[in-house]
Amino acid sequence: MIPRQRLSAAIVLATLALPFAAPAHHSFSMFDPVKEIILKGTVTEFQWTNPHSWIQLDVANAEGVKEEWSIEGNSPNQLIRLGWRPGTLKPGDTVTVLVKPMRDGAKGGMFVEITLADGTVLKQ
Repeated sequence: MIPRQRLSAAIVLATLALPFAAPAHHSFSMFDPVKEIILKGTVTEFQWTNPHSWIQLDVANAEGVKEEWSIEGNSPNQLIRLGWRPGTLKPGDTVTVLVKPMRDGAKGGMFVEITLADGTVLKQ
């Protein structure tokens, strides 16, 4: 095969593989789609990363002990379209977050919306 044919064959194979790779990556089966919980806490870190952003949040449990929660969000590209910026959340910000919790009870969830200290509500 000449180099140009090899390149064409590689492109065709890669294109055919994409529909199978995408669903595997974008599974949200670990989150409970029917439950929503509200978390009030302090941002410890906002990760503006691809393919998904992350909010690390300290939340006081019923006994007043801080627990770290990991909240998964959309990609920066999608968040920008919804009014987010890399500096939207900063360590120390007090926020209220609506999440779809993890099915297994782990301290994590999928972000639905967030209310900032000034009352601004941002959705995903």
